[in-house]
Amino acid sequence: MVNLEGKVALVTGSTSGIGLGIARKLAAQGASVMLNGFGDAEGPLALVREACTRPSQKVLHHGADMGKAAEIEAMMRFTVDALGPVDVLVNNAGIQHVAPVEEFSPEKWDQILAINLSSTFHTTRLALPSMRARNWGRIVNVASVHGLVASAQKAAYVAAKHGVIGFTKVTALETARTGVTCNAICPGWVLTPLVQKQVEARAAAQQTTLDDARLGLLSEKQPSAEFVTPEELADLVLFLCSDAGRQIRGAAWNMDGGWTAQCSLRSPAAARLRSSVVGCSPYFEYGCAPLPSPEAFARRAAPLLYGARWPRGW
Repeated sequence: MVNLEGKVALVTGSTSGIGLGIARKLAAQGASVMLNGFGDAEGPLALVREACTRPSQKVLHHGADMGKAAEIEAMMRFTVDALGPVDVLVNNAGIQHVAPVEEFSPEKWDQILAINLSSTFHTTRLALPSMRARNWGRIVNVASVHGLVASAQKAAYVAAKHGVIGFTKVTALETARTGVTCNAICPGWVLTPLVQKQVEARAAAQQTTLDDARLGLLSEKQPSAEFVTPEELADLVLFLCSDAGRQIRGAAWNMDGGWTAQCSLRSPAAARLRSSVVGCSPYFEYGCAPLPSPEAFARRAAPLLYGARWPRGW
């Protein structure tokens, strides 16, 4: 798909899940890879080295805490010294915490914003000068479908991922006349270790099987009823790294099994219509309540579609 021989890739949050899948695919195309993440590094290092295709490739690991700017700077220096300037930067590090806004820990808020958003700024500001100097670079920020729509009790995560997409657009504009591109990818449900914990918690709470819990989780949001895989996301990263992707700049590319296809009625008028017809707040995602019967749908929609005044209170 793309020849990355001689290129250096840095993938944050790459000792498991999406990041590990991306790192393996980049190595398979010839890149030397710097891994990053907590926990045991030997297993992920072995898997990525196994994917390498050339004797000259190197695969290393740095355990920088992506919530700390000084450690990020140390990781970037280590990468340049050990492998060379970064050509492909994949910002994937992320954590999650779930709670209502009024119960959300300020410490958790700060931690999530630091790791999920600020780390993307720090790696990008440090990688960009050498990319500009060589007039080639690929920055891929792993955002989320939650950078496009929201879910309750995920205030910090949703805020951070929306911020990642905004930062992606700014970076793309500032590099638009160079050989450097910056884009975001927005996965829906991916069966990562983080999501597996949610599945297990759901199964325990509902006293059901893991398979039923997975299907229940998917059915609420993802119409395909299938998880996106790390390998599918990695193939999208490779495409963005290819010559075919050089005019894709500032995109927020969703790979979500149809999740955001349900959220296309976004104008104020359409939102009000959705509110009346579907029976939920115009600021909730489409699909937040069961659809009415065809008769009820027609009864509610007809006067709105044909110019009647909006119901009182809108």
